Amino acid sequence: MTILRLISIMLMVLMGAKGAYRSVSAFDYPITDPYAATVIETPSEYRAKLPAALPTSTINLRIFPDRRIPEIFWYQDGLPCSLIRQRHEAPLIFIIAGTGARYDAPKMLDLQKVFYQAGFHVLSLSSPTHMDFVINASESMAPGNLEDDAGDLYRVMERARQAIGRHIAVSDYYLTGYSLGGIQAAFVSRLDEDRQRFGFRKVLLINPPVSLYRSVTILDRLLDDNIPGGLNNFQTWLDEVMLNLSDTYQELGYFEFSGDYIHRVHERYPHRDPFLRAIIGLSFRMSSSNMIFSADIMNGGGYITPTHAEITPTTSLTPYAMVACRTGFTDYFHEYLYPRLRRRHPGLTEAQLIARLSLHHIGGYLRATEKIGVMHNRDDIILDAGDIDWLRETFGRRARIFPLGGHCGNLAHPEVVNYMTDFFNQGKD
Repeated sequence: MTILRLISIMLMVLMGAKGAYRSVSAFDYPITDPYAATVIETPSEYRAKLPAALPTSTINLRIFPDRRIPEIFWYQDGLPCSLIRQRHEAPLIFIIAGTGARYDAPKMLDLQKVFYQAGFHVLSLSSPTHMDFVINASESMAPGNLEDDAGDLYRVMERARQAIGRHIAVSDYYLTGYSLGGIQAAFVSRLDEDRQRFGFRKVLLINPPVSLYRSVTILDRLLDDNIPGGLNNFQTWLDEVMLNLSDTYQELGYFEFSGDYIHRVHERYPHRDPFLRAIIGLSFRMSSSNMIFSADIMNGGGYITPTHAEITPTTSLTPYAMVACRTGFTDYFHEYLYPRLRRRHPGLTEAQLIARLSLHHIGGYLRATEKIGVMHNRDDIILDAGDIDWLRETFGRRARIFPLGGHCGNLAHPEVVNYMTDFFNQGKD
């Protein structure tokens, strides 16, 4: 069982929230607590009807064929992406995954179904923060700078098109991404304006951070501020979670890895909002920790591992995992990413870099480019005060703000699915 699967299972317990549901109204998404919505997503009775299965094929891309990959990693076969193709000529849409997510993560599978059902070829890309991407497709092997990440994604897209070009007929190119993938889609679109390799017809940013730095600060604090006793009490806290998971299994008599199961256990425990916030923060921390570990190893160590240490498949990773778990993305920014970029750009200040890692930095482009739209939730937990107002002002009629859903919790809701489909269909000939 992977760490991320364990975290997903942990999300299913100890998060009952009285008052988290409401009666149906104009937008009939049922969960009013944004943290619960982020975790539970869309209960089955509120989900859009989507295909049960897709004709998916996986392609492996060797972006840097001469790169040496340490034995400690198992990503030796190149960067995998998935292709779902129509049987006829059709537009192709690229989807960029959110923080730490693979091309086949649950949210990616939902989006694949949405766009395949709408008549698109669908090519799905892992996040530049996923270990596989860091190792196989990142030029710097230190993700986090949006312009560098956009260049890496663009290179992968070009290579993917070369790999599939003889097998499908493409009429146009489209682009989307959710969460971190949403803001990266904006930077990829701007890069394409210069390089003109795709000429994306339409681009949709789904629940993107407005300021990447502010959003990761919010997520870091969800963990650091909500574990009783702080991170030094992490093991005791985790033991309590596992005990309650066992109790839930015994009470219900079964375990099922599904949203319905989450829904059923949701009200069996008293409301523990700090716990729910902490578990969301922990999920983000595990993603960022994997990214930091892989970046450190690929660049010769010296941050959380010894410099040029010989780490083999038999080396105990527990000490490094504990350090990584205590290292937030904001720590990575200040202690690792910024110093590396300052060496490339002498005179660059932290404040300048923070400003560059935002939609504000390309606000003029976003205002003037009619093909780009944004879809968001008013109660998204990664947004700061004023972000929704800025999105409305910047995108105007190209902004669609839903009242509920937390962070990406409503992606499978029929009204949300219809909006995404309509947005892209308006760009077709």
